[in-house]
Amino acid sequence: MNVPDAGSPSVRILLCDDHAVVRAGLLALIGSEPDIEVVGEAGTGEEAVAAAAKLKPDVVLMDLQLGPGIDGVEATRRIAGSGVHVLVLTTYDTDADITRAIAAGATGYLLKAERPEELFAAIRAAAQGRTALSPPVASRVMSQLRGGSRPALTPRELDILAQLANGLGNREIARALFISEATVKTHLGRIYEKLGVDTRAGAVSVAKEHRLLP
Repeated sequence: MNVPDAGSPSVRILLCDDHAVVRAGLLALIGSEPDIEVVGEAGTGEEAVAAAAKLKPDVVLMDLQLGPGIDGVEATRRIAGSGVHVLVLTTYDTDADITRAIAAGATGYLLKAERPEELFAAIRAAAQGRTALSPPVASRVMSQLRGGSRPALTPRELDILAQLANGLGNREIARALFISEATVKTHLGRIYEKLGVDTRAGAVSVAKEHRLLP
């Protein structure tokens, strides 16, 4: 383990996970590293966005599934947009999750099954703006890059597609993503065109074939 000199500044991180027990475990684990300091915790996406703006951490350790409110991807988009590095730490490794998180601006994507040493290294890398990916995630990303035939959907289109797969109607999708119904309809039209379909069921079916959905 590479430990920096005593005079080296600490990497300041914010933890975001909706499970208090998980946050407590991470806090205890990270506390063993002299150069990494937890400066705050958040249990929801909204709390994470607010805490990141207030505390200005070097890295936000972000889970993807956060219960009610905005999810980890939307929180990542808002936080990364302010210049703070976000390292996703999750149990989810589907193509859709990885694509959405990276498209939202995540600096790295780590699975909770990784060893502590890998987590510490990823935090330090993310603090420097370097990409950190779990090996299974890196393999999926490379496969996607080599594929070339996958429909190129924008992060927002992927968000809407995910809501569509959950059976939500246009009005419900608009409320969930804080956009207008007209905007939802516009995005749906583009999704249909890119996927070569003309129905909601067709869009979900083709998206699953291309592994754009979990």
